[in-house]
Amino acid sequence: MATASVRLDQELVDKATIMGKALNRTMPKQIEHWAKIGEMMEDNPDLPYEFVKQAIISKAEKEAGKLEPYEFG
Repeated sequence: MATASVRLDQELVDKATIMGKALNRTMPKQIEHWAKIGEMMEDNPDLPYEFVKQAIISKAEKEAGKLEPYEFG
């Protein structure tokens, strides 16, 4: 994975550090998470945030092999 150094507002860095600690992420990973959500929301403005959040969680569960078959009816 390629990396790049960027200048960020200190307030954003501080918020990402706090949220990252609360959610067991590093500050850079928290900012990546926010960027991913922002990109998804811009690409799909009609979808609610909760739906996008659940889609990210579902993808992570699939990648971890933790999906269960859904039974209709």
